[in-house]
Amino acid sequence: MLDYEHFFIKHDDFKIIEGNDLITEYSFGTKKAKHLFCKKCGIKSFYQPRSHPDSYSINLKCVEEPPEIKNIVYFDGKNEFTATLQQKN
Repeated sequence: MLDYEHFFIKHDDFKIIEGNDLITEYSFGTKKAKHLFCKKCGIKSFYQPRSHPDSYSINLKCVEEPPEIKNIVYFDGKNEFTATLQQKN
């Protein structure tokens, strides 16, 4: 099981300030999702999801001082796209 708390942020609002050279990419299947990992420790702190092509999904467990979240959508991996469609409507 992956312990990941998604926080979607638009590409224009996200900037890597340090360690960009330590990030490696993995994709599979449709290759639309880009899974980004740290080459040193293997953690997936953010990635490019298929469900939000204009945003990154940030793992809030990797953020030292995360923002207060006001809209939480719970979903399982099997029904991810149904949940994200409900969230957008």
